[in-house]
Amino acid sequence: MKLIKRQGFAFAALLASCLGSAALAQQQAIPASNAAPDAGGLTGSVTDDSAWRDLGIAIPAFPTDRSVATAADGGNTEALGRNLARVVFGDLKNNGLFKPTGPDALPAIQYGEVAAPAFAGWRSRSAEMLVQGFVKGAADGHITVGCYLYDVALGKELMRQGYVVRPEEWRRAAHKCSDMVYARLSGESPFFDSKIAYIAETGPKDHRRKQLAIMDSDGANHRFITNGQTTALTPRYSPNYRQIAYLSYLDGRPRIYVYDIGSGQQHLVTATKGPTFAPRWSPDGKFILYSMAIAGNTDIYRVPATGGESRRLTNTPGINIGGSYSPDGSKIVFESDRGGSQQVYVMNADGSGAHRISFHGGRAATPEWSPRGDQIAFTCICGNLRVAVMDPQGHNLRYLTDSWQDEAPTWSPNGRIIQFFRTEKGSGHTSIWQVDLTGRNERRLKTPVDASDPAWGPVLP
Repeated sequence: MKLIKRQGFAFAALLASCLGSAALAQQQAIPASNAAPDAGGLTGSVTDDSAWRDLGIAIPAFPTDRSVATAADGGNTEALGRNLARVVFGDLKNNGLFKPTGPDALPAIQYGEVAAPAFAGWRSRSAEMLVQGFVKGAADGHITVGCYLYDVALGKELMRQGYVVRPEEWRRAAHKCSDMVYARLSGESPFFDSKIAYIAETGPKDHRRKQLAIMDSDGANHRFITNGQTTALTPRYSPNYRQIAYLSYLDGRPRIYVYDIGSGQQHLVTATKGPTFAPRWSPDGKFILYSMAIAGNTDIYRVPATGGESRRLTNTPGINIGGSYSPDGSKIVFESDRGGSQQVYVMNADGSGAHRISFHGGRAATPEWSPRGDQIAFTCICGNLRVAVMDPQGHNLRYLTDSWQDEAPTWSPNGRIIQFFRTEKGSGHTSIWQVDLTGRNERRLKTPVDASDPAWGPVLP
């Protein structure tokens, strides 16, 4: 099954430049002074008055100029507008920074209010920021979505963007809207319009079927990539999003493949001789790190992403596994038991200068460098398995989770959210979770079957 083709998604910074006459006609109706209508401009009713307390960000349903049948979720542009706002609300709510209120707890707005908000009405209900938008259906089946961000206290528009998408890509427009709001209000890079690769698991514990699968950052649009006839493990997106590297076992022999997202084709990178683990990309996308066991020792190797001869980077007795590059490509973090206990080490990209950085007690595994370069996430094996972070020198350790078995952390594109998989005690069921860097906001992503080995890809172009 092929991924959504990126060429079908048109994006522009200003509605006027990407939505053409539809947006311009709407703006022409706005008075030159941009005077706000009074509170009477808000229509509908709120079912729970307490929803207005500490609003933070209000996100009413996106209205449409006229209801048009569409192949997108909901069947018409009117229903789609509510679903778009729900996705934006979910994105902003689940990252832990904002206190949004979504369309199901807010009154409806009219189409003409999108570019001329009823600021007085929103102020009376304690809204600080306002996200409004619209959705329009086109004769060719495409959908136009507008997204506006307003400062309610100032009565001022902060930003706007427009998107033209195919019906099946409507969620991308919602995620792009969320990204716009997140970036403008937090000053951070966005991450909602991104994909997650993971391993979908089914079957009994002693005969698990493991398939490569992908989904949106919020768990929607789940798709299987491999058919499960061979075991797939530890996927990772390439830095430019175009490919996924993963480990496959065919007839018991380990192979590293690269799957091309655009064409749906894959090529063999290397077929190894011994048990193999954890393929990881270099930041420039030219190389793939992996670990291979030979004669009782496990070492880290580097191979060109196009295939070719591998180069061994570690050569010590014991187990050296992992390998995650620093963002600038100069360092590699990995796990090793060369000192007698499974711990986190850092070495230069050529394998020199290896030194231990974890001295917190217990053991440590599956380290991964933050895309910001400021922290390393890892699995702390200290009684239970917990997700933890520390700086690249091994200082400022913080535990983010405290469940029975949380492991294999992977970073969001902006380095502010960590994803991992959790194994339930007793049942052995696995699921994918996210936690922010405060450790206070955990969230489970729904998957149709058990899930492990998550990998968060970069923001889509």
